[in-house]
Amino acid sequence: MSKRLFLPPVAGALRTASRAWLPAGLLGLLALLPSAGLAADDGFGPSLSKEASRPIAKPRFQSQDARIRPSADKAAPRSFTMGQAVRYALENNESLGAAEAQMRASEEGRKAQRGYLGPKVGTTYSWFKQTRTTSVQNAQQPPSNGTFTWSLEVSQVLFDGFKNLGTYQKQALQAESDRAALRRSELETTGAVQGQFIDYLCLLELIHSQREAEGRLQDQLKITKAFHDAGLKPKLDVLQAEVDLGKASQTLIASENKRDTARAKLNTLLGLPATKPVQYQGGLRVAKFTGTLESCLEAAYRLRPDLYVGCKAVEMAVKDRLLARSGYYPKIEAYYNITKTGNTPDLERGGSRSTRSTTWEAGARLSWDLFQWGTTYFADQQAGWLVAKMRSQMRQIILDAGFDVKSRFLALREADKRIAVAKASVASAQEAYEASLGAYQAQVGTNFDVLDASSKLLAAQSDLTTAKGDYLKALSQLYLAMGEYRPDLL
Repeated sequence: MSKRLFLPPVAGALRTASRAWLPAGLLGLLALLPSAGLAADDGFGPSLSKEASRPIAKPRFQSQDARIRPSADKAAPRSFTMGQAVRYALENNESLGAAEAQMRASEEGRKAQRGYLGPKVGTTYSWFKQTRTTSVQNAQQPPSNGTFTWSLEVSQVLFDGFKNLGTYQKQALQAESDRAALRRSELETTGAVQGQFIDYLCLLELIHSQREAEGRLQDQLKITKAFHDAGLKPKLDVLQAEVDLGKASQTLIASENKRDTARAKLNTLLGLPATKPVQYQGGLRVAKFTGTLESCLEAAYRLRPDLYVGCKAVEMAVKDRLLARSGYYPKIEAYYNITKTGNTPDLERGGSRSTRSTTWEAGARLSWDLFQWGTTYFADQQAGWLVAKMRSQMRQIILDAGFDVKSRFLALREADKRIAVAKASVASAQEAYEASLGAYQAQVGTNFDVLDASSKLLAAQSDLTTAKGDYLKALSQLYLAMGEYRPDLL
């Protein structure tokens, strides 16, 4: 049995490394810490909350091969309000399932990388047989049964230039980034469902207005025909009324087709077949938004998941430089192993010239690439420029986020003003139509005046519907730009 310990050479190497390399390396690492980030370089920056990386919906998977589906007694409802539609979409939209699978994969990768920080245990078992021909008399011959060897080794990396630690930290950052990416996808899906829901409700209101307009034109055609039959109006008035009625019917048919298409698109966003008969309920009820631009910007800098993802990208770039700099340092590993040999499978004596031995060994290994033609240095410089790139991209993301919030806020304010103007226009157009119809029936107005007034009334009603829809969509997009989850706007 032999016992060897190789600690003195390691200690000497460490003393040499601490004098020559570690001070400069540690100063370089301190310069790369995330604390010297955007807030230190610029006068503005995000103050992000952990909520920016917290998924909204419950887990969508039972296992890698099975999604959680509604049971038979909790099947998909046959009607949805906006809030119900958003919540159902977050649970069943397949693109969100893919984002969650990516998030879970990153988390498992973090756990896998964590394993490299602990000790490693390995074992080997081998057999070999030798024959020897020699001219030396009485020379020792190999065992006749061959040699069986079993070894067990436990090793632990003591220092590797922060390579394993940096890799683990980078994978942990990736897991956090993917969680934030899932929340961003959930918010984007919320905005998509709300926008499509609002378009659907606008089409319903528009169809209602067009049906009223078609009814007015049908009544006008009856009145015009009665006047013509009595010899009070020319045939031209009848033809004009028929043409306008035909145009109104064609427009109504097109709007009904758009309504059915919008409903099929909503089904798809909710993870339902496009042909499934589902009713979407609600009305264009506009609630006054009372927030200020400053409060919206504050919420965006705190809650936007894309800012969280951007910050994690900067931190991962910093970790990449840490990994590149690991080449400056030695790798030190401690180990303990036991090796047994024998002439039988159970490692005992057997056969002629049999032997048996057991060896315990404890020690440490140091390996250090002292010169590689600048490979590590230039890799370090490359990683440093990539850090600068990611910081510049992050600053641009912050600027874009501020513009996004302000543009949505201004669009909301514009739509609010348009609603007030459109309401007044509808009242005036309704009064003008009634006046022109009364004048025509009293034989002091023309058929063209009635048709024109009906057309302007429909246009005013359409403008009001569009303004309400634009207001609600701007509100939905503003909440999305702020990073807030608001499933029900109505």
